[in-house]
Amino acid sequence: MVEAKQGNSQVSKTPLEEVMVAMDVVDTLRHDQSIAERELDGEGRRERLLERLREMYSAQGIDVPDHVLYEGIDALEQERFKYEAVAPSWQTKLAHAWVSRGRWGKPLSFLAVIASVFYGVYFLTDVMPERSMRAELPQKVTRSLNAIISIAKNPDIVSQAQASAANAEQALVNDDFSKANAIVENMQNVYIQLQQEYSIRVISQPGENSGVFRNPPNNPDGRNYYLIVEAIDKSNNVVELTILNQENNKAARKKSWGLRVNEETFYKVAADKRDDGIIQGNKVGEKAAGYLKPVFSIPTTGATITEW
Repeated sequence: MVEAKQGNSQVSKTPLEEVMVAMDVVDTLRHDQSIAERELDGEGRRERLLERLREMYSAQGIDVPDHVLYEGIDALEQERFKYEAVAPSWQTKLAHAWVSRGRWGKPLSFLAVIASVFYGVYFLTDVMPERSMRAELPQKVTRSLNAIISIAKNPDIVSQAQASAANAEQALVNDDFSKANAIVENMQNVYIQLQQEYSIRVISQPGENSGVFRNPPNNPDGRNYYLIVEAIDKSNNVVELTILNQENNKAARKKSWGLRVNEETFYKVAADKRDDGIIQGNKVGEKAAGYLKPVFSIPTTGATITEW
């Protein structure tokens, strides 16, 4: 409610209708600022302005009591109905953003959905597998060690596996899950190697090299001799193995490779093939289950190459 003054006397609380009329008076004066400036200037300005307002409202057929007109004149002088913009603040910025949500709400919602989808994919493909891997690592260390112990025929292999397991457990204590997982993967590969059984034989098919000789990269005048061999399992299938190339120290998966031998052995096999095109003694090694390396029946350093 608004208190209205007429002259120096206090008027009782004003009804809402009169307040609205007083606001209209102020609005009228603001829209015709020249009237307010002219009539409010000099002696008797309030009375002249009052008379002017009576004429204006009377011409419109509106009967406005004088005390309401005075209320409007007072409000204009005191700027009671004047709008003042709110000072900028984080609250006003938030309010403006909320009012304009119809403009930016849909694009933002779309981006939020896209972000949720990407996070969901990331969570399922990265976070969950990582958590699962970490939770299963202690059991994997134990299972890998027990698997190696169950098949290994060489005590040194068991000792190496136990050392690897201890290193993996220490890595878990240190929360170094990547190191622990790498150790477990290496132990699993060792177990796979221990399971393998195959024979190593010299390739003697027509049109294929059974041996090659090469000049070492660091000794152009020297000569190294290699038999081209392959691994055959009990079902007579060729086994693909990881072979280390001694010339560049790079490993690769190969179905055939060069096995280094001495000159005498090299030419002995060559003579055997020249005789009738068949190498009679083509079996040169045996890899038994429970061991990591094959046992050879010919002189060899065990060095290998993967390219020739």
